[in-house]
Order: sequence, then C-alpha cells, then structure tokens
Amino acid sequence: MVQKIENMLRFITNKNLTECGQAFPTGCSLNNVAAHYTPNSGDETVLQYDDVMKLDFGTQMNGYIIDCAFTVAFNPIYDNLLKASKEATTEGVKQAGIDVRLGELGGVIGEILSSYEVEIKGKTHKIKAIKDLCGHTMERFKIHGGKSVPLYRDDSSETSNVKMEEGELYAIETFATTGSGHVHEKHPWSHYMKSPDAFNNVKIKAGQPKALFKYIDEHFSTMAFCPRWLEESGFTGIEKSLKYLCDKNFVEPYPPLADIEGCYTSQFEHSFMLKPTCKEIFTMDELIKEFDAVIEYSLSANK
Repeated sequence: MVQKIENMLRFITNKNLTECGQAFPTGCSLNNVAAHYTPNSGDETVLQYDDVMKLDFGTQMNGYIIDCAFTVAFNPIYDNLLKASKEATTEGVKQAGIDVRLGELGGVIGEILSSYEVEIKGKTHKIKAIKDLCGHTMERFKIHGGKSVPLYRDDSSETSNVKMEEGELYAIETFATTGSGHVHEKHPWSHYMKSPDAFNNVKIKAGQPKALFKYIDEHFSTMAFCPRWLEESGFTGIEKSLKYLCDKNFVEPYPPLADIEGCYTSQFEHSFMLKPTCKEIFTMDELIKEFDAVIEYSLSANK
C-alpha cells in the first residue's frame, strides 16, 4: 500500500534528489500506534476491518515541506474517534492566524478533543488529546521547526504565550486517543533523519557506513527517510551501518510512538502558510475535492 502511494508521489513530483519529491516515509500507524510507523522490508502486517490506521504523508520542493494526514477506519464504531481529531484539526486551522497565541490555540483544540466519547465493545471511552504530540512550524529541510502547537491548554508552558507570525508555515495535527493520552517509543524503528550537526562529528569510517551516509546526505538532506528506501536503491545488509551512524550521531532515529496497548488513536493534519491578509491552506479536503473536479472536467473535455 505505501509503495503504491510513494510511487505516485514520485511520479507527480518528478522526484529529483532533494530538489523535489517525498518529504518523509508514508506513515500507516495502526491502532494504539499514533505516529512514525512505516513497514520495513519483510513486514507482513495486513490491514484488518477493526484496525484504525493513520495515513501520514507529504511532499517537498527545494526543502519546503507540505505535511498532511488522515485516519482510515472501516468499522463505524470508531466514527467519533475520527470525528474528534478531524474537527479539532479543522477548527485549529480556522482559529490560527497572525498574533494568535499558541497556548490559546492549543486550548481550543483540546476542548474539542475532550468533548467526544466513543463506545467500543460495550465500554464508553472519554477521548483525550495525546499531550506528547503537537502541531508545528516547518522550515526548509526541517519538518519540525522552532514552534509547537499543543493539543491542550497549558498556561505554565514557556510557549503558551508565543505568537504565530506572518510568513510562517504550519502543520496543525491533532491526535485523539482512547488510552492514556501519552506515548512511548516502540520497536522496530522505521524513521530516521540525518543529524543537523552531523558534519561537526568525527569522520565516518570507510566502507558501507560512509557510502550510506553520502547517499542519505545527497538524497534526503535533513528530511526523514526509512530503511526500505535505502534497500530499494540497492543497499543491502544496512542494519549494522545504520546503527553505527546512529551511535555516532550522524543519523537520528525516530521510533514509532504508541499509547497503551489495546487503545485506539486517530490523527488529522493540514498545512498552511500565514500571509499578510490570509492563510494559504495547502491540504484541506475542500481543495482536494476542487482539484478532483477539475481533473474530471478535463478528462471529459478531452473525450
């Protein structure tokens, strides 16, 4: 599934090293796993009727990133879980703007998330925000910039009074959960990024680690990648080399993030830029529907 998505992203962006292409591995995190899971080679996981899957993907051009996500669930018992994060994200985008305080925006998002509940297998669950995760600014070649958009109101936080500013590019993403509201790291790892200060470290030993790092630098810069992409490019037996690069801080791992076992999580995310007189939204459903309508009209006209 993710290979089909990624092949299409490569096709429509005419992928060319770091000039344009996919911004990070396609996430398809299941159930209690909220983020940062994509299949490694040999992963035989099959999507099931009762699964809740977060699809997280993005594109980039010259390092400028667009980030978006939505949740798929086939069983209607999860409808309210999906509605919670979708409504919270949509309202977060609506309320965002120049001089808006991040803490106040987080309060709006958190209030919506906590207003929902969902009944699963006869048990009612009060939906919570995952407080360890957040929306964020995006900078060139950097998926998480210097500002975070919390999913709850926290007046004690140092960032609560930080304001949004003109020219900033934001990804508003909200995570709803039936679990604890906190995440922990989980294996196996599938997301990695080159460390921003990699070139300040000691020299990389010759052989595969050096060749692997050169490829990572040329093709991804400081954007995320996964082992599957390296293997698709011809590298084999990379586990030891990748571990060496992580141990030496040339590369940083970003493990899957999961709430407690047995719970379910949902995510929706949209990207936009704050302009002097408006927000330019890049990923909203309405824009996607409008794009589809244009394509359909063009196809019928060509016939």
